[in-house]
Formats: sequence, C-alpha cells, structure tokens
Amino acid sequence: MQKKSENLVIGALARGVAQSGVRIANERAVLGLIAIGPGSSNADVARISGLGAQTTSRIVAELESRGLVLRGQVLRGRRGQPATPLFINPKGAFAIGVEIGWHHFDVILVDMAGVTATTVRRTYDWPDAKKLFSVVAAEVEQLRATLSPELQQQLVGIGLATPTGLEKLVHLLGAPAEQVDLWREIDIAKRLTEVTGLEVQRFNDGHAATWAELIAQPHPRRRDFVYFQLGSAVAGGIVIDGGFAEGDCRSAELGSLMICDGITEPTFIHMVASLDALRATLKEEGIAVPAAAPSEWDWAAIDHIVGPWVDQAALALAKGIASVRAVLDIEAVIFDGPMPDALLDRIIARTNQDLERLPVITHRPPPVVRGHVGASAAGSGAAQLLLFDRFFSRGWNLMAT
Repeated sequence: MQKKSENLVIGALARGVAQSGVRIANERAVLGLIAIGPGSSNADVARISGLGAQTTSRIVAELESRGLVLRGQVLRGRRGQPATPLFINPKGAFAIGVEIGWHHFDVILVDMAGVTATTVRRTYDWPDAKKLFSVVAAEVEQLRATLSPELQQQLVGIGLATPTGLEKLVHLLGAPAEQVDLWREIDIAKRLTEVTGLEVQRFNDGHAATWAELIAQPHPRRRDFVYFQLGSAVAGGIVIDGGFAEGDCRSAELGSLMICDGITEPTFIHMVASLDALRATLKEEGIAVPAAAPSEWDWAAIDHIVGPWVDQAALALAKGIASVRAVLDIEAVIFDGPMPDALLDRIIARTNQDLERLPVITHRPPPVVRGHVGASAAGSGAAQLLLFDRFFSRGWNLMAT
C-alpha cells in the first residue's frame, strides 16, 4: 500500500459527520482499499484505514454479504494468525461505458473490478442526431442481454464520455446545417437516458481515458503523469499523487495547448497531432479518407503522407510536453490512441527524440511511454468512473445522508 493512499483514506475518515455518513465513509474506504490493494487482509485494511479490527471485520462481512467482496484462500505459514486475502467481486456490479466521439461511438461492458468484458465500435463521418441514439440504445440492450437476469440487477447505469462541446462543434466535421441545428437542442445524457432507461452520468472523454489508464497500470502505479489520447482530436488528463482521491485525476484540454515555431502562425496541438489533422492532409492530397476505424487503415499505402505527419505531430507534442513540464513535476508522459501499435511507437520514439533536442533550463523532460488501454480508453474509463462514484468515491454529500 502506498502512504499517500493511506493519508487520503485517513483524511476522509476524520470528517465529523452524522453516524450514517460515517458508516458510508467507512464502507467506501474499506472497499477502496481492497480495490487498490487486491489480496489485502482484514488486518491490512484495519492498519491502513485506522479503523479498529472489529469494525473492519464487520464492514468486510457486510460487503461480502452484498456480493461486493470475495475472500480468497487462507494464507498459512506466516507469523501471526492466518490471513485471508480480500478481493473485489467482479460480478458485484456492472456499468456500461458509452463514448460518443467525433467519428465513432463505443459501447462497453465493464465489471466491478474495472475489467472490460465486451466492446462494440461503430464509425461514421459525423454523428447523425436522428439515428445515433437509437443505434447506441440497441447496442446497449444487446450488452445487457449478455448478462443473466440476476446480473442485470447489478447494472448501475451508463458512464458517458464525450468531447467537450460536441453538440456545438459538429459543423467542423462537415455535418449538414440540419444536423448542426439538431445538435444544438440535444442534451446527450438526457437523451441517452430516455432511449435506454438507464441512469447516465457524463464525463469528459480525456478525463475518462486518463482514469482508464490509471486503473490499467500495473503496480506500483505511476503517481504523477500526463496522458495524451491521440484520436480524432487530442484529448488528455493529468494525474497527481496517484489520482485515487477525486480531483487528483483531472481532465485537461491538452490538445488546446498553443504551439509556435516562430515562422508560422501560432496554432494548437489539435491542429497538428490529431488524426483529423492527418485526415485533412489526405484530403488536400486528393486521397480518399478511409471509412473504417483508424486501426484498420492501410497505413503502408499512405506512408508518404504519414511520415511527415508523424514528424510534425511529434514536434508539436514535444513542445506541449515541455510547457506542461515547466509547471508540473511529472514522472512520465503516456501516449495512447486508436492506431496500430507500430505507428504509436513511431510517434513516441520521435517525440522522445524531439524532447531531447529542445532547450531546457533546469530539469530534463519526462520520458514518453505507451499506454495500456488503447482505443477504448474513454468508454472504459467512463464506466469505471461511474462505478467509482457509486461504490468508492468519498465526494458525496455526507450531510444529506
């Protein structure tokens, strides 16, 4: 267990609140410790949380009776009493993640342990306000049908990930005027609730993708990093001090970082390093933009366009990273996105080279490494955030309980 996580839990427990609020806080603290430290024993949880052994044992028994916690095989042969490892029950709850993006939507089933069970992706030139929600609802219903009737009762709702301002910016994708007018009137979360009958909680796509990356990292997790999702636009987020306290995993409009080479007009990382920037170049060269998902493009056939784009994108990203590093002490930068691994590795390698070439005053920039989730990060992260808010979060109104 990491000391920062201990401090966060102890800080949450120290609040003076009504007794029912204390009970909820204790339950969520214990469940959270088991989630971030799978295999912990009752004694481990009691020691880190500051709760008494009997209180911890009672809470674990309650969580187990509700199907949220599983006990593993008793560990013998150690000093002291035999310990029983505790784990989150993957079937204790489920959430569906939906990402509605600029050129695609994802529908994803995620279990209580944060594991993605099923993923469906559909692509489009622009989101059709007349058809999109019924198509998404049909995919949601198909995923629900994969669960038994008993497990369907454990489905808590939909975590929705979208870019900021999607409803106002569809005209940038070439959508007709009728669609632009329709999107101005749409509340995406409300519409999705209407067509699915499920509770919907909306998140920024960069924040959701960053959360998915945080959850997917092997132990010991990086405590401070910046995350770039290189998709149709450049989304991202920042993790500070491990990120498990709400507010420590933050969305960030990293694609809106301004860059300048002193020759051309200042521009944004979005306009250089996004897949939409590559799509624009293909159109300028008279090359048809593939209709399939980027992971399925024939990248070799367009390498004469891709090569210069990689060079420009990497330099833009390196400049953005240098700006972030000037104000934040971070261990690493993580790149991920809906593209083949070989291309992502190529962008990472070139960005690291450019970072080494950029001037520095004090500290060298952090290394850029590959992420762990890929194209489905935003949808997966939205579902995981919904589960976190429901079962682990400390950011609820205790005084209202």
